[in-house]
Amino acid sequence: MKQLLAFLFGCFAFLSVNAQIEPVKWTTEVEKISDTEYNLIYKAAIEDHWHLYSQTLPEGGAIPTEFIYDEKALENDFELVGKATESKSITKFDKVFQMDLTYFDNEATFIQKIKLKNAEVTSIEAEISFQACDDAKCIFESEIVNFQLTKKQTPKFFDPVKWSTSVKQLNDTDYQIQYTAKLDPKWHIYSQDNSDPMGPIATEFTFKDNDNNDYQILGPLQESETVTKYENAFKMDVTYFEDKAVFTQKIKVLNPSITKIEAEVYYQACDDEKCLAPTTFEFATNLDGSETLIETLNIDPEDLEKSKALNLGVTGWDNYKKEEVKEKTNFGIFILGFIGGLIALLTPCVFPMIPLTVSFFTKSAENTQKGLANAIIYGVFILIIYVLLSLPFHFLDSLNPEILNTISTNVWLNIIFFLILAFFAFSFFGYYEITLPSSWGNKMDETSSRVGGIIGVFFMALTLAIVSFSCTGPILGSLLAGSLTSDGGAMQLTAGMSGFGLALALPFTLFAMFPKWLNSLPKSGGWLNTVKVVLGFLELGMAFKFLSNADLVKHWGLLKREVFIGIWIIIGIGLVLYLLGKIKFPHDSPIKKLSFSRISFAVLVGAFVIYLIPGLTNTKYANLKLLSGFPPPLPYSIYEKDSECPLGLNCYKDIDEGIAAAKEANKPIMLDFTGWACVNCRKMEEQVWSQDKIYEILKEEYIIVSLYVDDRKKLPENEQFKFVKANGNLKNIKTIGDKWATLQTLNFQNNSQPYYVLLNENMELLNHTTAYTPNADEYLEWLKTGLENFKK
Repeated sequence: MKQLLAFLFGCFAFLSVNAQIEPVKWTTEVEKISDTEYNLIYKAAIEDHWHLYSQTLPEGGAIPTEFIYDEKALENDFELVGKATESKSITKFDKVFQMDLTYFDNEATFIQKIKLKNAEVTSIEAEISFQACDDAKCIFESEIVNFQLTKKQTPKFFDPVKWSTSVKQLNDTDYQIQYTAKLDPKWHIYSQDNSDPMGPIATEFTFKDNDNNDYQILGPLQESETVTKYENAFKMDVTYFEDKAVFTQKIKVLNPSITKIEAEVYYQACDDEKCLAPTTFEFATNLDGSETLIETLNIDPEDLEKSKALNLGVTGWDNYKKEEVKEKTNFGIFILGFIGGLIALLTPCVFPMIPLTVSFFTKSAENTQKGLANAIIYGVFILIIYVLLSLPFHFLDSLNPEILNTISTNVWLNIIFFLILAFFAFSFFGYYEITLPSSWGNKMDETSSRVGGIIGVFFMALTLAIVSFSCTGPILGSLLAGSLTSDGGAMQLTAGMSGFGLALALPFTLFAMFPKWLNSLPKSGGWLNTVKVVLGFLELGMAFKFLSNADLVKHWGLLKREVFIGIWIIIGIGLVLYLLGKIKFPHDSPIKKLSFSRISFAVLVGAFVIYLIPGLTNTKYANLKLLSGFPPPLPYSIYEKDSECPLGLNCYKDIDEGIAAAKEANKPIMLDFTGWACVNCRKMEEQVWSQDKIYEILKEEYIIVSLYVDDRKKLPENEQFKFVKANGNLKNIKTIGDKWATLQTLNFQNNSQPYYVLLNENMELLNHTTAYTPNADEYLEWLKTGLENFKK
């Protein structure tokens, strides 16, 4: 189990990132060796208590640092000479990943030698992909850097703001630093005092690298004269600077050895017609008054324009109470975990342990009361052990706004879950057994006998968890996969594990309290193996759900809706034949007579198979409402459809096309933030949208714009760009899903799906936003209200 947890921990660390945490700062240098050879030097400054990993690590652990270059450039412009060398590192055993890992503390240097193929090349772009961890969490991030191979400066993109800095010494320890922005005509930047989140980006200064208290900030940052006016773009009064902005900060130097003060400014520039994407300048002000260094992000002007275009400028927020998207309740998954635990009780690894263990406690104790107490403690420890298994995943809860969607739609993670569940399924069929090393169980058993008392009872509970793993592991694996790909993350996993552990613990406690009940337990036998095989069929069916997720987001076309349903029908028929004794597996006992329970369950499964059959057709009966969200959506079909939109409705999958259509038709817009692998999106479409009144209003009155945030289809090269994030970092927008997920987060500060927004052509809200609304009447009223507000 440790290996499984370490493996999954690595998968999620691979995907985890917190936009507010930047423990690694990268700088680059170029060293010219000859006319055609250069060293590209990457330097990482690492914060205290954090470490950055080496390029070479064993599989199944942390993510190694990697330097990625454009394939076309490698083919035509330059070649890598050997692998990048790296500075001195540390290799230690990592308790989380259960292996030796190599990493760097404080700083790291990587040097990649290259040889030019094209003499005209003056710059090389690279992407740094890296993972950094401290004792509580990990982040996985990427950063794009540019190496200039000559001293010749590349042309600057359009920048209406020119920054300069100066310093004035007031006395032996006090200095006054001045930051000046010279603005082009008709352009302005905004005051620090603009705090309304729906307004423009306020100018913000951050002073860096003062962990050692080398200097003290004296008072607030002062700013020069401003102008306050009403701006149509933001529908509010805003305060800004014209022509020139001056910011002044007094400091007291506490460490006489420091020579410069580093700071950065984050700001947005606008004129009367447009705004540029927010950007960052960095200053290093020399205290002796000598020339100072000013740095900026070198962003292509086209990227700036495309970044700006994602901001829809939605207005009208004050007219409606902002919809708070509630997280899914943990109680539901607690119940599912509890049911999973009850099922695990009926397996050959656990069921025989109940009478044996309870009898041991009641007979070996000095008195009945002590035996009962030990059994209760035993049950509590079982529950605690399974809850503890979920704790490592709480360290991965420092996530960026889109990470949960990324986890649930990550292609390779879904394929991994498919393989794990399929592997578990064939284990349940009896072709092999998944067992932890027997030495673990023997060691725990030895320890429980030697230690005795409460600690001994704990080790007995741990022994049960280990020796029963071959049966509980597959069920736990399903729980892990289902929980970690849902919106609740680690908390839902803990809830599921709690339910699972409670269900396992209850029999030991209850039978210890009422030992006569033991006589009523059925004897162990072949029926236990039947339960395992049935679970194997169910695991196999669930496995294809994860493969379907990967297929949907990549549009491979392997598991179209009818193919997926056909596979489930085959699995269902196989289960019926097994229950009727027509198929046998390695550990099955001979069936002399079919029991009532086997026949009844076979009839239920057969009825389910019959229910699935219309799903293979191209008729109105193909909408299997009871299974909404499990099979692929209706448009993802082997049949040629009139529309690729849900239920044959007309919709647009590009926001610009949708806005243009809304203007032409004079209709309101419904933005539908959805996903190919979104279960609740399918439930809304197939159970709510399919209602006659709702279907009619969507078809006749609204322009639907469906934006799939998990679509991994590549954008055309001329539409790919680098988006400037709020912290000044760059984010690659390479896929359709990248673009729409960023648009949703930027404009609505929300990353859940489904998520619905009603707008007019001027991007004014027509009603509050809403999310998953299974109540059809409530959803219909929401649509009608938006339509009435549009007509007003």
